[in-house]
Amino acid sequence: MSLACFKAYDIRGRVPSELDEELARRIGLAYAAVVAPPGPVAVGWDIRLSGPSLARALIDGLNRGGVDTLELGQVITEVVYHAAGREGVGGGIMVTASHNPADYNGMKLVRRGGVPVSGDSGLNEIAALVEQGEAASAMPGEAAPVSQPGRNRPWEVTADYVARLLELVRVDRLKPLHLLVNAGNGAAGPIFDAIAARLPLQVSRINHQPDGTFPNGVPNPLLPTNREATAEAVRRHGADLGVAWDGDGDRCFFFDEQGNFIEGYYLVGLLAAQILRHSPGAKIIHDPRLYWNTVELVEQAGGVPVASKTGHAFIKERMRAENAVYGGEMSAHHYFRDFAYCDSGMLPWLLVVEQLSSTDRPLSALVAERINRYPCSGELNFRLADPAAARAAVTQYYREFGPAEDYTDGLSMDFGAWRFNLRSSNTEPLLRLNVETRGDAALLQEQVARLQALILSAGEKQC
Repeated sequence: MSLACFKAYDIRGRVPSELDEELARRIGLAYAAVVAPPGPVAVGWDIRLSGPSLARALIDGLNRGGVDTLELGQVITEVVYHAAGREGVGGGIMVTASHNPADYNGMKLVRRGGVPVSGDSGLNEIAALVEQGEAASAMPGEAAPVSQPGRNRPWEVTADYVARLLELVRVDRLKPLHLLVNAGNGAAGPIFDAIAARLPLQVSRINHQPDGTFPNGVPNPLLPTNREATAEAVRRHGADLGVAWDGDGDRCFFFDEQGNFIEGYYLVGLLAAQILRHSPGAKIIHDPRLYWNTVELVEQAGGVPVASKTGHAFIKERMRAENAVYGGEMSAHHYFRDFAYCDSGMLPWLLVVEQLSSTDRPLSALVAERINRYPCSGELNFRLADPAAARAAVTQYYREFGPAEDYTDGLSMDFGAWRFNLRSSNTEPLLRLNVETRGDAALLQEQVARLQALILSAGEKQC
């Protein structure tokens, strides 16, 4: 059996060649043995067509392993995290492939309290148990089915989740702003509706109905080609703010009142400064791809910036270790101590609406100075025949200029006036590049062009 779907901090692969119902069943049985959850495990799935069958096979495996399960149905990922943090619940598994193509699916696994199960905290052990067994009914050792199987029951937890989310926002201060939302036919639409029904907002919706065939393309607003529909709709509806989500709703992306896409990098600093007003002196976690703007805003607000390796499992682990109040990645993952240190795709837009309501300034005005002060490339992705050769060529070329080097996550080089980060994706076969400068847009363009040429020449780009 291929275990290609086991990644650094989750499970993700093509269905059925890399992930099918039999493998899902084995994963459930192995989770029961490795995690030994001290209560029932909450299981949900997103809108992918393979989601229900994979989830029910997973539930069958958990039950065979003696674990009770709570079936949440079709939800966004953070609802599973919320459920895993409720009293008496022993863990959670979300069946999702996030922003991957439609023929993919996967799983995000957490323990009690929403603590991630990643490669160095149980996922490798689960993979090893799965690999040992020839069939789910005859797995060796600890992963064998138990004599007393667990039971499955449905659990409607959305209302409880919405109530908790709204406790973290000053709802009474929100103004009737006009939001344009694009769920991308993913799982975010119904959850957004449940939240918006309790708020004084005017809402326009596009691509709102969940549809696992992805009639308007896979929802991944990080891709520039996927942004124009939201941007155009913001301008057409005259909205104050545009918000779009990925397929499982754990990342949200912002467009200002003019329809301009706002890089997630600048939202990290914006939210960090806002949160620090209520938590002075707190620690803020950021990833190492782009961070100059974040560090400056955090320090100005009296907070303590702390760098962490990219990825939800690593960020959450560091947040718990530091007791950080907030963590943000430029890829639009935002993490909150008051939300069990987990990432949320709904709380960020609520906080931005709160900030717009209190300042009477549009989003464009809130970020314009920061964009000019620290212009960035956004994340540039390369699918290469030889990524190692590309990294080596970049390192050799730029090392001659004497930069400060950092290997927290991939390669970072700091030249004082500009810096870059080059790293391999943990979820896709891609090399990712991010570049930023200190207020010099021309230098940014120059170095991006040079880096792209080096990477493509040495890596021999695949078609």
